[in-house]
Amino acid sequence: MTHSIPISPIESWVHKKISAPGARLTREALTRYQMARVQETLDHALERSPFYKKAWRTFTGKKIKAPSDLHDLPFTKPEDIQNAPLGFLTVSQDEIARVVTLNTSGTTAAPKRIFFTEEDLELTVDYFAHAMADFVSAGETVTIFMPGDKPHSIGQLIRDGLNRIGVEGIVAGPVSDPHKACRLIANTGATCLIGIPTQMLHLARTHRKSAAPGQNIRSVILSADYVPRSMAQAIESAWGCRVFDHYGMTEMGYAGGVACCGECGYHFREADLYLEIIDPASGRPVNDGEPGEVVFTTLTRKGMPLIRYRTGDKAGFSPHPCPCGTVLRRLDPVLGRTTGGMSLKNGSVLTLPELDEALFSVPGLLNFTAELSGDSENKGETDILRISLLTVPTATATARHTARQQVAHIDTIIRAMDDGALSLAELSTDCRPRGTTGMVKRTFTDNRSPRQQIWKR
Repeated sequence: MTHSIPISPIESWVHKKISAPGARLTREALTRYQMARVQETLDHALERSPFYKKAWRTFTGKKIKAPSDLHDLPFTKPEDIQNAPLGFLTVSQDEIARVVTLNTSGTTAAPKRIFFTEEDLELTVDYFAHAMADFVSAGETVTIFMPGDKPHSIGQLIRDGLNRIGVEGIVAGPVSDPHKACRLIANTGATCLIGIPTQMLHLARTHRKSAAPGQNIRSVILSADYVPRSMAQAIESAWGCRVFDHYGMTEMGYAGGVACCGECGYHFREADLYLEIIDPASGRPVNDGEPGEVVFTTLTRKGMPLIRYRTGDKAGFSPHPCPCGTVLRRLDPVLGRTTGGMSLKNGSVLTLPELDEALFSVPGLLNFTAELSGDSENKGETDILRISLLTVPTATATARHTARQQVAHIDTIIRAMDDGALSLAELSTDCRPRGTTGMVKRTFTDNRSPRQQIWKR
């Protein structure tokens, strides 16, 4: 069978990592490798990790030969790391090369601390060297708008991976000055950008007609946040490029999976990570094609192995083969978080991804915030949704009008308004971004209860 697009380069990389080159990789061979590695990870963690030794002592003799053998193992939860991060170490602290502290959005919980050895970081660099081969070739330049001011930070790891395939990676850090960022793109002749989704949208919509970004850029890779399809389409339209989505998290070792040229989900570093999709309520696996919570087990992590770690992200495995023809599994695009929606008076739940898809299609919109409050005049029986838009200066009035129409067509909002459970306040607008934060975080705040809830993306 022939394919109109090349097979993801991640496949050949995974093949080389799990066996000697030869016949094409098979799904069966990959599963056997993964189960053997899961067993090794389990044995290693139970022997050396204080957390797993204590919490999982009854599973010492568990034998993992098939994916179904994992289903009786407990999950590792984010709060486990928050409560005792050092308990997950399986090496001495002298062997740790990088410690990342993660604050948890929407809560007041303690931050998570994630530890990496030099060997762990090398796995990530090696992944980037192979994954990026789908988007750039030797001699090209990539501008990396990701944190890179500290040793072994994500921007530096991407740069090091690119350098291995003869591509120059320029670490610019998150965008704080859009004009300066576009001058850098123009001066370096970058053909590919890697950045935070809302920041790349900001560049695309504020410099749409500039000669700086549009002439050379062929691809943009969005990372570090959920990517609404409407946002990706807006960037593609503004710059005439292709937009790809990378899904990963620090707990995974930064890198997880990236879309291939088929642009229909992610291919994962399956030699380093084993993924499951579970029903977040029951913890049982769901069928391919059904969304659930992403759970992963590290297969090659030395310093801080994680077993069945619950990410809180919502996605599903595609039941269909990828157009590129790879044997690797395809994770459908992430749909946001499994929790974090706001319950309305009629029992329905309004989520931030619903607002994302509706609003980022609005021409001239750069970002937004939303909040729910009670209606004091109606004895709290009706929720009020207030949305504030950040726009380009020339689009303020039209963006406000279009955004209201888009929001009013969200099914959850239609039902709640028909039930008299929700009213939509007049939308407000602003065209003055306040530093880097104004280009990154969109918030959904619940002001109806004494204990305020804030969900961020």
